[in-house]
Amino acid sequence: MSERSSAVEQVRAGLPLLVDGFAAWRDAARALLAHDIPPQDVTWGSPHTGGDLLTSAPPPAAAGDNGVTPSPSPPSLPQQQRPLRPAPHIPRAFMEMLQSAACCRVPDRWAFLYRVIWRWQQCEHDVQSPADEDGARLNAMVKAVRREEHDMHAYIRFRERPEQAGPPRFVAWYEPRHDVLPQVARHFVARMGKVSWMIATPEASVLWDGQTLHDAGPIVKGPEELDDSGEALWLTYYRSVFNPARLNADIMHQHIASDRWKNLPEAKIVPQMVKDASRGARKVGQYEAVGQRKGTTIPIAPADAQPERQQPSSLDECRRCELWEFATQAVPGEGPKKAKIMFVGEQPGDQEDLAGQPFVGPAGKLLDSVCAQAGVDRDTIYVTNAVKHFKWEPRGKRRLHKTPVQREIEACHYWLDKELASVKPTVIVALGATALKSVLRTANVTLKNHLGKPMRHEGHWVVTTYHPSYVLRVPSEDAKREAFKVMVDSLKLAHELLERPPEEGEQGDLGV
Repeated sequence: MSERSSAVEQVRAGLPLLVDGFAAWRDAARALLAHDIPPQDVTWGSPHTGGDLLTSAPPPAAAGDNGVTPSPSPPSLPQQQRPLRPAPHIPRAFMEMLQSAACCRVPDRWAFLYRVIWRWQQCEHDVQSPADEDGARLNAMVKAVRREEHDMHAYIRFRERPEQAGPPRFVAWYEPRHDVLPQVARHFVARMGKVSWMIATPEASVLWDGQTLHDAGPIVKGPEELDDSGEALWLTYYRSVFNPARLNADIMHQHIASDRWKNLPEAKIVPQMVKDASRGARKVGQYEAVGQRKGTTIPIAPADAQPERQQPSSLDECRRCELWEFATQAVPGEGPKKAKIMFVGEQPGDQEDLAGQPFVGPAGKLLDSVCAQAGVDRDTIYVTNAVKHFKWEPRGKRRLHKTPVQREIEACHYWLDKELASVKPTVIVALGATALKSVLRTANVTLKNHLGKPMRHEGHWVVTTYHPSYVLRVPSEDAKREAFKVMVDSLKLAHELLERPPEEGEQGDLGV
């Protein structure tokens, strides 16, 4: 006798129909539907209860009650001779709803699901709609199961076992409200790769050996039997990311039910952290955030502002403008401590930002060629930039250069002044308009009007030329050659100015 025939015979004999899981229920339901056996004639039970009934069949429903109308049997044929109904066509989405609802731990789930599938066979397809009484309950069961799956993903805490204990390497204990262990196990198989682990629950356990998922018995009774040497590290991390300024204890309890806390290792320290927040840690936690807020700009010259703010002691500590937040690192100048010629560029590029050195990218290689063509040793020149942090904007996966604004140029005057005072160059070569504005301390200058023309400024000769990146960008080869020649001539001029004394009356003049 097949399992399906056995199910029908048990019902006709008045015996409870015991099923163990969705697959067994599905096979039994198909047999009962084929023999046109209505829900009120079936009593469902579970073998896990030792034969005790989990549910009693609902009383016979009158026509229209819950939308269920029992199909009348032909009076001329005995029950055993009724023609079998064809198997009902169940859409995949509806079958997935039934399978998910079958994981919901309610006493009458098998009886309820059979009533739903019976109504579907009677062409009452609105039984899956939330507007229907049974449909509303079915959707609520599905929602509860999916919520439990989500919670189990979020609140499971694996603890690492000692190496000498052997596999599994990680063990977790959880007390689910619904029968979601199989689908949750498949989730962690995808997440944890070939690392062995076990999830134990009061009802069952699953073991993953890195290759196959196995059913396992109840090996542990609870988290108190698990000793994890890495838990202290996790608690240290949890303390470090806890922000008392944003604590809302009520929302915390709303998001995590009280019965979930007992198996979370961080539950040991959360009460004390909440107490500390109420005693002043919340206020302390706000200091840094408040300090980073932008205040109202006051129209007053920095030199007149009192008291004077403490200046940063090193370039890495500089916060004079916001460019440091988006750059990898500050890029200081590089070269001899007492160089006669100083190159001042605009700002570091992408490669300079990563390397922490000025002019090491394509622009730096072109600058090497300029020095070689002009007959000047690059190693004798001090190279730096007007702005010390890389300003950029994203373009796909690339970081593209973005010209700094005058406020950012002025913020870096502090560092350029320190370099000029330390190196004491005789000649400053301004590479591009941004460098020229920084050296002359004014925005009202243009590269075109000062290109290749020497000038005196604050005790230095200043020569203006193109930035190497301009030579790399110009489209035509003729323009490239012309710009390269201008740079070579400017460097030759700078070298000649080393032997040229300042003329009478030139000090402070912007031109000769």
